[in-house]
Amino acid sequence: MSGTSSQASAVPEGVALSHDEDLVAAMDFGKDADGLVPAVVQDAADGTVLTVAYMDAEALRRTLESGRTWFYSRSRQEYWQKGETSGDRQYVREVRLDCDGDALVVLVDQHGRGACHTGARTCFYRTIGSGPGVPAP
Repeated sequence: MSGTSSQASAVPEGVALSHDEDLVAAMDFGKDADGLVPAVVQDAADGTVLTVAYMDAEALRRTLESGRTWFYSRSRQEYWQKGETSGDRQYVREVRLDCDGDALVVLVDQHGRGACHTGARTCFYRTIGSGPGVPAP
């Protein structure tokens, strides 16, 4: 019985992403002295920006191979997989490259409370300012 309950509570693995090696090679990690590019992480279901983190070639490789988000911590100088400490995991649906090859958008299924270390769904929960957008004619 204990084996059954362990299996039921096991964390599901991610699924490796099929990917275009030519586009991976097109990434320009050299623009940043540390070889890092910003990775904007969005909820695949509704487009909410969940967080912005940094990837280098190794973090991108780990993300593509594991199907879970991997980043490089600039402060700790180490790789980290989202959710390994908090349990709030991100399962990757798609990774997009921008036109200059120096930024990524990662579309994920967010599991757990959310993406922010504070427990919020998104790291962007504070509004500095707001306005009407384009003025009415």
